[in-house]
Amino acid sequence: QVQLQESGGGSVQAGGSLTLACATSGYTFSSYWMAWFRHTPGNPQEGVAAIHPGGGAVYYANSVKGRFTMSQDNAKRTVYLQMNSLNPEDTALYYCAAAPIGSVGRALSRYQYNYWGRGTQVTVSS
Repeated sequence: QVQLQESGGGSVQAGGSLTLACATSGYTFSSYWMAWFRHTPGNPQEGVAAIHPGGGAVYYANSVKGRFTMSQDNAKRTVYLQMNSLNPEDTALYYCAAAPIGSVGRALSRYQYNYWGRGTQVTVSS
């Protein structure tokens, strides 16, 4: 069974950095799209970054381009989200998500992903 477990959230001041990790199990890691989403109360989940199973193409939301970097470690079955220059608008519950290759048309759309972690909170203070 597919399991996703996020870690690395916390509280940081504006301008600071955090790295989130998502450890996975229960499926063929190299055959699934992986993505990070974030959610704040009253708003829909926002796709932040997504990585193609081949580890090549990475897609970012405009709001995080140039500040966030998504990567993966196939040996550890883990994806990461390096977040730099954080600002209070980045405060959210961050989730990782997975979807089988071939089932994803829009990489940053929450409707494309079948499996979700429970999330890790990121709080950025001004």
